[in-house]
Amino acid sequence: MSKLDKEQVIADFTEAYKAANGKEPTIEAKGGWFSVDGGKNIRLAALVEMTSELGGSEPAAAVEEKVAPKAASKPAKKAAAKKPAKAKKASGFSVKAYWSEQILAKNAGSKLPR
Repeated sequence: MSKLDKEQVIADFTEAYKAANGKEPTIEAKGGWFSVDGGKNIRLAALVEMTSELGGSEPAAAVEEKVAPKAASKPAKKAAAKKPAKAKKASGFSVKAYWSEQILAKNAGSKLPR
């Protein structure tokens, strides 16, 4: 695996992002992780992949979803957390009963473990 030049990768990404979206991205670097426009933290290699996607034939709307800030996804998570917990469906299957049957079927005179 070749070493990536951080400044070159960021410059290439900024150029591709600007061409696709018409504005410069806000890139925050912290401990080897990069955040684009306040979005999810990603590694430098992911920026290289995003650069190729931005320069490729992928529609800008799909790219914006990948680079969208976290704030857009937080309300959906909060709404889901407020819903009451669903009751588990009883399937009638028990792992304990299954293995008990297996042990007794293979060894007719055996006792089940405690």
